[in-house]
Amino acid sequence: MPQGQPLVVPADGLTTRARRNAPLLAVHTGPGKGKSTAAFGMALRAWNQGFDIGVFQFVKSAKWKVGEEAAFRRLGELHDEHGVGGAVEWHKMGSGWSWTRKQGDDVDHAAAAADGWTEIARRIAEQRHDFYVLDEFTYPLKWGWVDVGEVVDVLASRPGQQHVVVTGRDAPAALIDAADLVTEMTKVKHPMDAGRKGQRGIEW
Repeated sequence: MPQGQPLVVPADGLTTRARRNAPLLAVHTGPGKGKSTAAFGMALRAWNQGFDIGVFQFVKSAKWKVGEEAAFRRLGELHDEHGVGGAVEWHKMGSGWSWTRKQGDDVDHAAAAADGWTEIARRIAEQRHDFYVLDEFTYPLKWGWVDVGEVVDVLASRPGQQHVVVTGRDAPAALIDAADLVTEMTKVKHPMDAGRKGQRGIEW
């Protein structure tokens, strides 16, 4: 169902086209696997439509090799060399600070997260990208490294047609309230429950 049919048509004075083309704020949260994967899948569709893609990974270590990163960098090169799809930028916010919070201290982590968010807010203000993935961004919000109210204000008032997807567990209520699309991933079973570690081609 590529386009879908809404159950209710709001009396907002907008045309069907205007309502369909409204910029989307999506949140992928919950304890289950697949939050980032789903966001990158959306970004892949956006790339195919010629959207300019900006990916900002917040909590994973800058040393980690992520399969989606390699694929999207190649897609960016394809765009640059042949005009196919859209432009791609992929940024790892900070070097060496990971979700384990073991490297550096909290002050370093908080400063790196704040700097990363400042850069994203600047890009949103100037409408730098068409589609943003803020991967694992809920963690800096949860830990108080970035102000939730400021983030919600910037995302809710963003100009133009900029789509944003935020991923990570424990999304704050204010972000969920502001979002147009919220998906909660719920774990039913996971290979790690049976003592199996992450696999090449599955986790990375």
